[in-house]
Amino acid sequence: MVIISTLSDSLASLKLYRVICVICARGGSKGLLGKNLRRLDGETLIARAIRHARESGAVDEVLVSTDSEEIAAEAKRAGAVVPFIRPAELADDLATTEDTLKHALLTYERVTGQPFDICVFITATDIFRSSKWIAEAVDLLKQKPDLESVFMGWRTHKNFWERQEDGSWVRLRPWMSVYSSRQVRRFIVREDTGLACASRSWLWRQGRRIGDRVEVIVHDDDFTSIDIHSEEDLRLAEAALKIRGEQMNG
Repeated sequence: MVIISTLSDSLASLKLYRVICVICARGGSKGLLGKNLRRLDGETLIARAIRHARESGAVDEVLVSTDSEEIAAEAKRAGAVVPFIRPAELADDLATTEDTLKHALLTYERVTGQPFDICVFITATDIFRSSKWIAEAVDLLKQKPDLESVFMGWRTHKNFWERQEDGSWVRLRPWMSVYSSRQVRRFIVREDTGLACASRSWLWRQGRRIGDRVEVIVHDDDFTSIDIHSEEDLRLAEAALKIRGEQMNG
């Protein structure tokens, strides 16, 4: 059984996978006007995300789905392809990320005539990302054919509660009622697909971002909680980048 499993993993590693990364960046952001074109450390948010994808070395194509000609121009300048302008019905406040990703993949495959095997999702507003996370997510899908998705997850030892229909509050998990040292306590993870999420392309074609058989790459970077959707978020990110720079140079 071990020999068969090893052989299966070896054959999977030999398969040639086509990988696409799609970044959704609409122009009509409400909380922070023109947020995808706002600059952080001298670089627009959309260009930063494109750079992360390209630097990962794990994707064959970086595509930006946008309804904005200005964002499209900046994305092309940064090295992404923008083969179409996103239709208006996929650019309003009620449009889902899943519908946008499905549209981007199917449209680009139809235009190029080249199907993709693995799809990567990242956002321009999640800025504290390591390009290595993208590469690791893609590599795990290549190595483990049984996995449907691999994404980042932030580790937390905090307790979570949810309200019941009768108005009472209960812990999310019964074991959370036992309080112990953080060093030995069980943890849960926050799903951080905006940092890096790789999935089988058939999931996206079905309108799903992630599957059910997953692997989570667990991280402890508290700065990843900064997701830029307001002026305050942007100022917080600027301060955090300064702190991180001081840490690296200190």
